[in-house]
Amino acid sequence: MGALFWLKRYLLAALPLFLILASVEYYKGSTSQDDYLSAAAWALIAAGGFTWSGFRRYQRNQACALCDNLADKHPKQR
Repeated sequence: MGALFWLKRYLLAALPLFLILASVEYYKGSTSQDDYLSAAAWALIAAGGFTWSGFRRYQRNQACALCDNLADKHPKQR
C-alpha cells in the first residue's frame, strides 16, 4: 500500500465529512465563511486521525476484526 492508497483513503474520508459538516452549518442558518472554514478544519483533522490510525495498524500488522469478517464473506477474486 503506497502513498497514493493512503491519500485516496484520506480524501474519501475528508470530502464526505466536510459535506456533512457544511450542510449542518447551512441548515442551522449560519452560512458565514468562518463556519465553512471550521467545518473544513474539523473534516481534515478527523480524516487525518482516521487515516493515521489505519496506517499505524497496517504498519504494526495488527488484525482488524472488520477486515477479517469481510474477507470471510467475500473470497478473493483473481
